[in-house]
Amino acid sequence: MTKHDTHRHIPFEGVSNFRDLGGYRTHDNRALKWRKLYRSDRLSDFTEADLQRFSQLQVTRSIDFRGTAEADASNYHIADLQRISIPIEPKVVQSLSSLMATGNDLNAATAHELMEQTYVGFVHFNAAQYRHFFDEVLANESALVFHCTAGKDRTGFAAAMLLELLGVDRNTIMQDYLLTNDFYKPVAKASGHPLPAEVLSVLWRVTPSFMQAAYDEIDTDFGGVAQFLEDHIGLDAHARQTLKERLLEPAA
Repeated sequence: MTKHDTHRHIPFEGVSNFRDLGGYRTHDNRALKWRKLYRSDRLSDFTEADLQRFSQLQVTRSIDFRGTAEADASNYHIADLQRISIPIEPKVVQSLSSLMATGNDLNAATAHELMEQTYVGFVHFNAAQYRHFFDEVLANESALVFHCTAGKDRTGFAAAMLLELLGVDRNTIMQDYLLTNDFYKPVAKASGHPLPAEVLSVLWRVTPSFMQAAYDEIDTDFGGVAQFLEDHIGLDAHARQTLKERLLEPAA
């Protein structure tokens, strides 16, 4: 973790993985604007002090990738913030719970494999949700935050695809993805989760192989990220150019 990574991380009392995507450089040496785009774990854990600090960021919209049950269990309403629900159900937890219910032994290797499958699922089964995400980023120029429960998988894939579109190099994208391991702290009540501790240790972290599983699928089935975003997500040249104009500093 570098000093710059610490700078992009915004510490709150109840929310641990709130980060600014600003400052990353693109292939043509432009930089993402600061204080425009944030990624986070669930905002329902903000404390009163957090809400005061959050209001200073002047974020007007939140994109919530949590599934229906997750959002219902930990809902939030924040003054002057428009919450936009784009649910992607957490199938890996459902799969693990089903395996445990049928008497299967669960271990870290099983969890790791299911996490990789989850990322492959983002590629093939969640195009509509991620297109909705891009549409909301395009909707206006106000600052926004996008999040799920931990801010690492559904949120991580969204961040990776957006940074790819803007022209950030793959190594930097992976470094941003892995920052979750430095900052995310599972909420206290998660300690009572029925899944085994070694399984939870996989679910609460990210590894390069999770995201690489998505990249491999994109390369194999779509011929690369550019074609995936254009043909599968549906972002035409005008949308891509508008995103760059909105989110990148002008070229020097």
